[in-house]
Amino acid sequence: MGTASSLVSPGEVIEDGYGGEGGEACEIPVEVKPKARLLRSSFRRGPRVIGASFKSTGSVDLEYAAEYERLRKEYEIFRVSKNNEISSMQKKEAKLDEENKRLRAELQALQKTYQKILREKESALEAKYQAMERAATFEHDRDKVKRQFKIFRETKEKEIQDLLRAKRDLEAKLQQLQAQGIQVYDPNDSDSDDNQTTVTAAGTQCEYWTGGVLGSEPSMGSMMQLQQTFRGPEFAHSLIDVEGPFANVSRDDWDAAVASLLQVSPHVPQALWSNTVRCYLIFTQETKAELDIFIKKHSPILRKMCEGLGHFYLNVCFPEEIAASYIAERKQELERSSVCVLLLKSTVTSSVVEDCEEAFVKNPDGHPLVLYLRAEEDRNLAGPTRQLLERVNAADKAGKVKVVDHSGSAEDGADLIYAQLEKVIKQELLGLEMADVDSKDSGIEDGREEDSGDVLWDLHDEQEQIESYQQACSSTTSQLGFQKYIDRLNDMIAAPPPTPPLLVSGGPGSGKSLLLSKWIELQQKQSPNTLFLYHFVGRPLSTSSEPVLIIKRLTVKLLQHFWSISGLSMEPSKILEEFPRWLERLSARHQGNIIIIIDSIDQIQVLLTSLRTYFYTERHMKWLIDPLPVNVRVVVSVNVETCPQAWRLWPTLHLDPLSPREVRSVVSAECQSMDLKLAKEQEKKLERHCRSASTCNALYVTLLARMITRLANRKSLDQCLQCQDTMSLYRLALKMTLNSLNTDRERHIMREILCLVCASHNGVSESEVLDLFPELELPVLSSLLYRLNRLCIVTLRCGLIRFQHLQAWEAVRSEFLSGGSSSTTYREKLIHYFSQQLSQDRVTWRVADELPWLLQQQEDRTKLQLSLLNLFVSQNLYKRGHFSELLAYWQYVGKDKSSMATEYFDSLKHYEKSCESEDSMTKLANLYETLGRFLKDLGLPSQAVAPLQRSLEIRETALDPDHPSVARSLHQLAGVYVQWKKYGNAEQLYKQALEISENAYGAEHASVARELESLAMLYQKQNKYEQAEKLRKRSVKIRQKTARQKGHMYGFTLLRRRALQLEELTLEKDSADCAKTLNELGVLYYLQNNLDAAKVFLSRSLEMRQRVLGPDHPDCAQSLNNLAALHTERREYETAEDMYERALDIRKKALSPDHPSLAYTLKHLAMLYKRRGKLEKAVPLYELSLEIREKSFGPKHPSVATALVNLAVIYCQLKKHGDALPLYERALRVYEDSLGRSHPRVGETLKNLAVLSYEEGDFEKAAELYKRAMEIKEAEPSLVCGNAPSRHSSSGDTFSLRGPGPLLHAPR
Repeated sequence: MGTASSLVSPGEVIEDGYGGEGGEACEIPVEVKPKARLLRSSFRRGPRVIGASFKSTGSVDLEYAAEYERLRKEYEIFRVSKNNEISSMQKKEAKLDEENKRLRAELQALQKTYQKILREKESALEAKYQAMERAATFEHDRDKVKRQFKIFRETKEKEIQDLLRAKRDLEAKLQQLQAQGIQVYDPNDSDSDDNQTTVTAAGTQCEYWTGGVLGSEPSMGSMMQLQQTFRGPEFAHSLIDVEGPFANVSRDDWDAAVASLLQVSPHVPQALWSNTVRCYLIFTQETKAELDIFIKKHSPILRKMCEGLGHFYLNVCFPEEIAASYIAERKQELERSSVCVLLLKSTVTSSVVEDCEEAFVKNPDGHPLVLYLRAEEDRNLAGPTRQLLERVNAADKAGKVKVVDHSGSAEDGADLIYAQLEKVIKQELLGLEMADVDSKDSGIEDGREEDSGDVLWDLHDEQEQIESYQQACSSTTSQLGFQKYIDRLNDMIAAPPPTPPLLVSGGPGSGKSLLLSKWIELQQKQSPNTLFLYHFVGRPLSTSSEPVLIIKRLTVKLLQHFWSISGLSMEPSKILEEFPRWLERLSARHQGNIIIIIDSIDQIQVLLTSLRTYFYTERHMKWLIDPLPVNVRVVVSVNVETCPQAWRLWPTLHLDPLSPREVRSVVSAECQSMDLKLAKEQEKKLERHCRSASTCNALYVTLLARMITRLANRKSLDQCLQCQDTMSLYRLALKMTLNSLNTDRERHIMREILCLVCASHNGVSESEVLDLFPELELPVLSSLLYRLNRLCIVTLRCGLIRFQHLQAWEAVRSEFLSGGSSSTTYREKLIHYFSQQLSQDRVTWRVADELPWLLQQQEDRTKLQLSLLNLFVSQNLYKRGHFSELLAYWQYVGKDKSSMATEYFDSLKHYEKSCESEDSMTKLANLYETLGRFLKDLGLPSQAVAPLQRSLEIRETALDPDHPSVARSLHQLAGVYVQWKKYGNAEQLYKQALEISENAYGAEHASVARELESLAMLYQKQNKYEQAEKLRKRSVKIRQKTARQKGHMYGFTLLRRRALQLEELTLEKDSADCAKTLNELGVLYYLQNNLDAAKVFLSRSLEMRQRVLGPDHPDCAQSLNNLAALHTERREYETAEDMYERALDIRKKALSPDHPSLAYTLKHLAMLYKRRGKLEKAVPLYELSLEIREKSFGPKHPSVATALVNLAVIYCQLKKHGDALPLYERALRVYEDSLGRSHPRVGETLKNLAVLSYEEGDFEKAAELYKRAMEIKEAEPSLVCGNAPSRHSSSGDTFSLRGPGPLLHAPR
């Protein structure tokens, strides 16, 4: 067989038996033993076998050994071959892995290429569809333009033919009259003004601008002035025309009047603005029986009535035995009271005398007063009582005290007090007529809805903002060194557009809100044409911090400046889209700036993480970073620590810490208010302490100063100085206030009240606190709130106890609620309280505001859904405009729109089974209507039809087919058909609603105007422009008339309250302030169309100013100017001319030659000259007015262009066309450079130039100018949705070019 090495030589290739590539042969190391060795070893393996020969044994062993060797060699060969095969397989596997990786990479690249191609394909398809849509839109627009042009051409051709015929007729008549030697001119028949281009040359056409009658420019400051408001180039809002914040407000423009009133006089007594009717009761032991009966029997009725009207009611009284312990609290309650009631019999105590002196003698005009006198025949009044009544009678000069003289039983006396109080509350405090409250069907809500059309809004939100602004303005700001920041804000606002939002940043408590409030107050006085829209954001998760409600409130504020405020969507996403559009439309018609201020914008719905907060705020405040109109500025304030990074690139005004001098001034002011003087050592300690950034901000220093003035020892002062930030100082203030209380019960109540306020949605009211703690007496509560208010912890706003600052809220959470973890207990208390009210069918706005929110915070979805299915809760939320909040609750419950609608339907069906009386059926119809409107706003018109139809059926059956409520149902149902684009059905329903409204209210009611507007919008959607325009014009006329008679929105009520308040102030002795009040009162009566009363007060103002200030004082010129404007309104031109001339003489002597007030009087005297045909006397006045404007504003100011146009108009009337042309052209250039080529003033100047060119015979140029003017005119907003014309328009951008037909005059 040979050795193993002879089988395969090294280097030879061994073929792979498994089909492999083969490998290199390896030398197999096999050891071969010699045969002798094998023989020897075989002998040693065992004992020798007996009977066997040596030969046979050895041969067997050799055979075995040979076989063994053969097998071993074969095994080794097999093993080596297999090892080689394994090595070959491993190499092949490695190569396959590399190939696999390469193929996978290629596959991924191909997939990416495929996705890219697919996206490009989809983009191409989308672009194709968009191009097709644009093409279709273009075709539609082109056809529309063709139709419009055809109508325009046909209309103008007809107008030209009519004008030519009228021209020939007038020329013939003129020639006849001139042939007879008759001079043709009647000043009473000429209603022209500075805006009229009246050219009466023979043989030429006469076209002119129509002018308005007297407007007004009332001022709440020292320069109250009435002025004439004219249309055309004499614009109402040019700066030279302004002498007071009302800036040409007229009786036909109530929106601007109310806005100006709110801006000018925000600081009126709290009794007129507070949401709580506070009845202060002064009584003695002899009249305690009447008091007890009144509180037990009649107070619940008054409270229910006030709560039904959206107000709180609270009785305030201090028993005689404890009155001496609450001197400061009594004084504060008297100042805040809405009405004071004095119950007397025969004797009085010292506390009663003190309260009567404060309420009835020192301040008898501050609030309504009721005197209940129980007299007996056999008993005379005591001396002190008689003396008190004599002083009350002497102070009541105007006879305003309501006296109830009674000699019967105590119960009858309580009934008389109740009857008198009910009348006072309804008529004087709430500004309601008796008919408004006697109606069964929530007269207030219906009236508000009627006034505001389809827009739903919440007066409580508006009142909260007004009070926030008032409280900030009333704070001590002069010591905080804000003037430098105010100057910088003015510079930033005056920067040329485009301007990004301006950022006011600072640390917590640095005074950002105070600064913005003070700046707004100053700007309203200095820039009366500027419209301010402000919003103060409260603590996180409150109503004031919800972004959708903020934008909705600002949008409604914008809409108040339009004649119609219908058309505002309730859907949150649409509100966010529509606000910038309304802002742009108002900016186009408003002649001044519009400034939007949002304080603490970073607190808007702060979520868990700063990142989510940023994106949440960005989504709702996207309009901030979009390009704003040129006359719009936005100012926002943020905490420097939570400001989003993207906002830090905006122009920023950072509030620095207070300087040592400012710190000393704040502390000294607080000490002076308490008649306290600090030792020098204490002053030095304070100065050393207030040097770090956290200890010298405005809030910290104010709180520290108030704590110091109320500390009893030096140890407490040292404790205060150990606090290094506002939070720790607030926590110390809470501890010290607790320690200062007398009993453990009072301490417990204080903790409970603060925790309830912290756990609530928007706070708790005083009446709710008294309900939650029956053993708590009002004097104790008043004292507690007085202390907490003085320490900047809580305040009363919109009738609710709220925290003054965010740091106070955080301090209470950390001190009493363990950082908020213990809030659950207090939320459960509030849930129990409001659930009890719900079970008693007392669904007030407070229940709707708090209960669903509390249940959501408790994550109790079952109870939340049950509360939402209480139809009156949902109705209250929806009717107050909290659509987004209601929708968020349902989303939290987990219901989509369809399931939510089903739930409401089932609930309504269940409620309908219990309705039997007429009153309950009326409520059911209101619920069905609310549900239909809600579903329509949700975008579910198919489901909205059923409830609206059911509401219509119920009203037609339960009331009458011609009842006004039926018209409301028809109106809402028609709105659904408009959404469906079923215009035929909608038109029929609108016409039915219009007919019912006209039959019920007459042809000139706001409801009729609403139906006309809806029909006009419907016709506009159908391209029926002529029909739409007719209805729109009729609607605007009705709006103008009803606005003058009733007042738009809540404007008339405010003006009436303000006039009554001022009338009381005029009963004082002669003084400059009293004369100023008389002047203001005359203007307010003028705004109410009471010219006789206005003349009385303006004349009294003039007489008093002449006595007090002298006949040559500038204020006398102001009164003369007002009276002259009033006489002009009454067409008493001779008297008006005399007064204007006297005013001009005074102002020439007292004022500088370039003073704006002098130009103001010059302008109106010139206008009066022109009206009376004294054109030659008017020219130098117009020229002097132009010269003053150029000196005051520079040659490129729009006001100068206005003066140029006015002078050009008078030249045209004097036939000096050559002198007028360069003035018109210069005015046009100024308007285009300053206001833009598409501004309405440019269009009106082009019209004047067109008329002038026509008169000069250049018809081609006239046509070109007129065409361009009409293009600008057509680009303006429509009358209903935007720019509503008014004969007394305060915006001054609505004009018309009229032919030579006769002018319409007011009755003489």
